[in-house]
Amino acid sequence: MAKSDELFAEDQGVFMISVAARLAGMHPQTLRIYEERGLIKPARSPKQTRLYSQRDVERLRRIQRLTNLGMNLAGVERVLALEEAMEAMRRRLDRMSERAREMEREMLTRIDEVHRSYKRELVPWEPPGTALGKRIRVERPNNDRNNDAAR
Repeated sequence: MAKSDELFAEDQGVFMISVAARLAGMHPQTLRIYEERGLIKPARSPKQTRLYSQRDVERLRRIQRLTNLGMNLAGVERVLALEEAMEAMRRRLDRMSERAREMEREMLTRIDEVHRSYKRELVPWEPPGTALGKRIRVERPNNDRNNDAAR
């Protein structure tokens, strides 16, 4: 997306081939070759004129850096494909992380609902007699007395 102070979006085709080539530091024929190889895909005007975006120019600069390091175009294609795959995986991971956060929030909400539902139903346990404010002593009959009375 375009920033508020930019005149156009970074993926909007606005540069003709001569301007894009100059911005990237390349010959226009090189841009045509890269397009044939599928390294770059400029937009087209209604009259089929190539229109390069700021993103296209940055990609051309990236290609130039890789070729200046001694990489051939097949290697550049592979590097760019791997970078695109990594970016797609990064976006997917971001979506999955956001979904995990949503699920965690939902789980915590449901746990709170369950806790609120049973807190009203539970009565704390107190030992016998404490509810009356004093302890009542409960005595059990002595087995010896019972045995004496039975004799």
